[in-house]
Amino acid sequence: MKNELYNKSILITGGTGSFGKAFVRYLLNLKKKDAPRRIVVFSRDELKQFEMAKDISQEKYSNIRYFLGDVRDKPRLNIALADIDYVVHAAALKQVSISEYNPMEFIKTNVIGAQNLIETAYLNGVTKVIALSTDKASSPINLYGATKLCSDKLFVSANNLKSEFKKKLTSFSVVRYGNVFGSRGSVVPAFLKQIEKNQLEITNKDMTRFSITLKKSIEFVYECMFKSYGGEIFVPKIPSYKLLDLAAAISKKCKIRIVGTRPGEKIHEELISEHESEITYDVKTHLVIISEPSLGKIYLKNGAKKQKINESYNSSQNKVFLTTNELKKLIEDYKKQLII
Repeated sequence: MKNELYNKSILITGGTGSFGKAFVRYLLNLKKKDAPRRIVVFSRDELKQFEMAKDISQEKYSNIRYFLGDVRDKPRLNIALADIDYVVHAAALKQVSISEYNPMEFIKTNVIGAQNLIETAYLNGVTKVIALSTDKASSPINLYGATKLCSDKLFVSANNLKSEFKKKLTSFSVVRYGNVFGSRGSVVPAFLKQIEKNQLEITNKDMTRFSITLKKSIEFVYECMFKSYGGEIFVPKIPSYKLLDLAAAISKKCKIRIVGTRPGEKIHEELISEHESEITYDVKTHLVIISEPSLGKIYLKNGAKKQKINESYNSSQNKVFLTTNELKKLIEDYKKQLII
């Protein structure tokens, strides 16, 4: 895998979030021959930037920069993207229940913010943009998922931008994966708090979820940066787990209380819909959704295989499920702060 990042500049939107901070650390730990010349953390929360800058300071890391701004603010984004070669777009509003009652706020950040990034990246001559998505973007039933599906479509479609005046066109791709185990807002920290009350709250006893560690998500995004041609939605092959198994892994002594599904919540998550299966290619370690036929031919030539048609990739029908012991190990790692 050719490393294109050496001596280049990279900007991470939402750079002070769980993924952003971990991805920055990953970049800072690269060998000298692979390291970017400049890493720009772009986010709107001054407190998070202040706290992150105390830990990852410019005094200690000469190639780190902090840029306060919001993806909703197109002129500010345009300034931030000057002399940037690569962008990882992690900025988003993500809480499903909150999205149902504040839809326009999610649209402003997740949809309009995405389009702002597309336009400013294109005009600034950025080489590649990798946008992070979610399993909730596949066959969405909640507002958050709908905004991320719209965002995915915008980024894929952006590869159609053409100009006879531009020698270098920006490549746009998407990485879509499931719940990051132990991340903020996930069920793991919620369960660990509920142990004190000797009762774990589960919305539905049949519920399943995809799972990916933060380390795995970072490595996959980094890998996709160099594999992308532009126009793909990359999907990792990841395991599922049952909520009841997770509850058992956390504590077998606690009572289970079924509270019912929340607004916009699915029983099972989906990474690739039946409709998308028609344009999905299997590349051994991961899957790629491709809407451009000519790009599909390139993948087939490189050894990819067409996915089965009319078969969704969802958390209930997954071939790999985490066992209770495997979940216990992930929980212990989470407690040791190896994953968060």
